[in-house]
Amino acid sequence: MGWCNTSVAFLRVLGLIMVHSTQAQNSRQDYLGAHNAARAKVGVGPLTWDDGAQNYANQRIGDSALRHSQGGPYGENLAIGSGDLSGKAAVDLWVREKQYYDYNSNSCASGQVSWHYTQEVWRNSTRLGCARVRCNNGSWFITCNYSPPGNYVGQRPY
Repeated sequence: MGWCNTSVAFLRVLGLIMVHSTQAQNSRQDYLGAHNAARAKVGVGPLTWDDGAQNYANQRIGDSALRHSQGGPYGENLAIGSGDLSGKAAVDLWVREKQYYDYNSNSCASGQVSWHYTQEVWRNSTRLGCARVRCNNGSWFITCNYSPPGNYVGQRPY
């Protein structure tokens, strides 16, 4: 095999690796793994997969609005980003909110957000469905749905 053929073969393999690495951040198992790792750290059982998120994500393609669905049976976390925001990166973003959540007072630090994290680790949630779509403006919209939903006022997540 000559240099040119070897280079072409290498580029094909490199292309497959790059496609795999991008897809590997957005698979069902990536979403479940990242969520279940956070849940295990606080002693909450794992989630199983639910296919319910894709329809709502498809509705956001045209406007990329960071707006929650209305009247659905799920708890819901949303993320939007430019570049190549992966599903796992969105989940990790929500997990980082743990630093602002105080379990003893069951509250969030002043001026911060932690309700995405508390939804991720909500003890009564058993199913997870996530979807990622490329919007018409080039941004990525990611939604994760939790069933049964959580974040009830006055209740601790775990």
